[in-house]
Parts: sequence; C-alpha cells; structure tokens
Amino acid sequence: MKNLTVKLIAAMTLATAAGATFAAEVPATFDPKKCAVEYPKASLMNEEQGTTSASFLVSADGTVTESKLEKSSGFKNLDRAALKGLTACKFKPGTKDGAPAQTWAKVDYAWKLD
Repeated sequence: MKNLTVKLIAAMTLATAAGATFAAEVPATFDPKKCAVEYPKASLMNEEQGTTSASFLVSADGTVTESKLEKSSGFKNLDRAALKGLTACKFKPGTKDGAPAQTWAKVDYAWKLD
C-alpha cells in the first residue's frame, strides 16, 4: 500500500507540472527579415546609431494594438521610426493555453550604419 501512495503522489505531481507548462504564455514574435524599418534620413546624415527597446501588445491576429518605448537609443528620430515601423509589422501571435491570444512582445531594434 505504501508503494501505491508514492506512485499516486508522483503521478499527481507530474500532471500538475504538465498543466502548468500547458498554461504558460508564449509572447508574440516577428521575423525581422520580413519587416524592414526605414532609417530616418536625418539620422543617416547625423550618423546616429543605437538600440531602441520597445514593447508591443499584439492581438491574436498578429496586429499591434499598442506600443511603448522601454529604452531609448539616445536619438528621438530612431525611437519614433522604430515604434512606427514595428507597429506596422505583422507579428506571429503569442499563445495562452496553447491558443492564439493577445500578448506583449519585447523587441530590441538595433540601428547600425554600414
């Protein structure tokens, strides 16, 4: 009987862990190769570079419904262009409980001159 109790507890623990994993939220993503953001002309002329960090609220259909700047590149033109350009991109929706759902996605967009 003691053996049966241990196996039952182990099975319940595994079932709980599997349920917690299934209930996890997976954030939205996007393919940067399919989503080009235009470098602002003034920033090109001034040789501005940096990384803009932003968060995007992505709906279950992959469209951005809200955006916010998390960390500036140090240049307002680059930050505005990143927010505007990435908001127009089509994201792969995130999931909750395995189904497409509205989730936040964090994106670090690096501005580099060649």
